[in-house]
Amino acid sequence: MPNDCHVPERLRMTPGPTEIPPAVRERLAEPVPNPDLEPEFFECYRALAEKLTRIHTADSDGITATDGRDTAILAGEGILGLEAAIDSLVSPGDRVLCLSNGRYGDGFADFVTQYDGDPVTCSVPWDETLDRDTVEAAIEDADEPFDVATMVHCETPTGTLNDLRPVLDVLNEHGIISVVDAVSSLGGTPVPTDRIDVCLGASQKCFSAPPGLSTATISERAWERIETVENRAHYTNLTPWRTAADEDEEWFPYTHMAANIRALDAAADQILEEGPAQVFERHREVAAHCRDRAADLGLEPYPTATEDCSPTVTALEYDGSATELQNTLLEEHDIVLATGLGGLEDDIIRVGHMGHNAQRELVDETMDALATVLE
Repeated sequence: MPNDCHVPERLRMTPGPTEIPPAVRERLAEPVPNPDLEPEFFECYRALAEKLTRIHTADSDGITATDGRDTAILAGEGILGLEAAIDSLVSPGDRVLCLSNGRYGDGFADFVTQYDGDPVTCSVPWDETLDRDTVEAAIEDADEPFDVATMVHCETPTGTLNDLRPVLDVLNEHGIISVVDAVSSLGGTPVPTDRIDVCLGASQKCFSAPPGLSTATISERAWERIETVENRAHYTNLTPWRTAADEDEEWFPYTHMAANIRALDAAADQILEEGPAQVFERHREVAAHCRDRAADLGLEPYPTATEDCSPTVTALEYDGSATELQNTLLEEHDIVLATGLGGLEDDIIRVGHMGHNAQRELVDETMDALATVLE
């Protein structure tokens, strides 16, 4: 019978899902335990949660600070983590400050509304970054205090990386619980998780594992608030995950994705074996090389300032014809790139150099093809 699901060989330089390296694919091919009954799976889950906490909290030198933080691994693509954080932290009527400089920052406000919270959006232009003064003014000018604040570390659609440390310091000074979407930065650049109450990630970006898992590293302060919120859903409730898989309990709120857990474990091993500091430096170097090659072609990054450009994805301005460029690269060179999203869909072409794809030779192959198309 014909294989209707045949996947052609292509260079996929997209900002997630990323190309899956051989070691991760090999782990997927191993026997899969019953995640509800076999103790080996619970041991694997606990070990992976510990590895992820180390990666989530690693600074630029690779030093981790895991004390007082737990990591939960949820069965569902990265958006699940974003919704679960809001469901678990926001009660009806709670005021939530939604900090935004892009599509996903705006999206948090939609989740807050969905769960009957009161979102107040504080926005800056999409080609700029969040800053301390703007956030402080939004807090001080508000009629009532905020319970929770949301933000995005790396806005993937625009390739913009926010320096969140000053912003998080302001929130902590005001006792506001912070929720950060770090889906496209975790594992590729340091994330200030030591200042974050709920830091959200996913398997299909810088980890280069298959899509299907969300991660959440949660502070003690956040757990205390979660325990006071009456959840209206089951699948998006973080409460059970505080003790799920503990040695004295060993249970999950639902049957977990055993094969995906094992694949993410292999991916985490690769990051830890290379060393987080070395991984971060590799991403920085490859991103700078991508921008240099783009400049040679007359293409400019979307963010206004170079220091605001993400080390995991480069968004290049190509007004009005990005989709045509994307299609030509696929048809003539078997290279898959992404365009922008929403109103920028046809104005931005994106090169994903995250995880396994953060390799200079892969960027060169992509930019060589781009040069040929643009001739």
